[in-house]
Amino acid sequence: MHEETFTQDYLLNGRIMLRQPVNGYRVAIDPVFLAAAVDAKEGESILDIGAGVGAASLCLAVRQPQCKIVGLEVQRDYVRLAAQNIELNNLRDRVEMLHGDLLRPPPRLAAGTFSHVMTNPPYLESHRGKSSPHADKNKANQETDVDLESWARFCLLMVKPKGTVTFIHRADRLDHIMAYFAGKLGNITIYPLWPGKGKSAKRVIVSGIKNMNGALKLSQGMFLHEADGRFTRDAESVLRDGEKVEL
Repeated sequence: MHEETFTQDYLLNGRIMLRQPVNGYRVAIDPVFLAAAVDAKEGESILDIGAGVGAASLCLAVRQPQCKIVGLEVQRDYVRLAAQNIELNNLRDRVEMLHGDLLRPPPRLAAGTFSHVMTNPPYLESHRGKSSPHADKNKANQETDVDLESWARFCLLMVKPKGTVTFIHRADRLDHIMAYFAGKLGNITIYPLWPGKGKSAKRVIVSGIKNMNGALKLSQGMFLHEADGRFTRDAESVLRDGEKVEL
């Protein structure tokens, strides 16, 4: 990639600088909400699966300055960009980006060693949706040989007992996500992100605890937009102020 194919953008009201491609996958609000939903405590370790250019990892590192985050990303160009973003934000002592595939993860990633696992998987099944002319965008948006079930299985493998797994995904795939986690995660919370009043949720955050038997909770979620299209105050508190999402 040439220098002119990148932009330098900002998240959390300028607290995070982010280099990302002009074309291909561009960071939207989903990784910011994903990071805000992880209740990380001081000294805990977090694995960010499908980390892209590092947006969710950096947001969580800024919100919880005493945790350690490892990102896993299959696309080498994004791994390089994520490493640059880590340097730009002076977070190399707490955020690390690894290149690897869920089916062939780096040997350094030991199963059952992370306090939390968070992920923003590709939203489209391989046979659905239009293909982009940008191959990296296709990989970010569409499942390939690693389907949603494989993502769920890998998350469960990597998190410690009593640790949390947190997904952000399309609301119309909630049934799939719940089927994959049945009997493996407990205390599950489903948190809808409503585009606006009177509109169906397009995104959901799903979070649960490994090896727990607690009841499922359907949260009231959050309205993202006012009638005029502006973000609601609740959404602004996450996107600009770095506040937690209270699941």
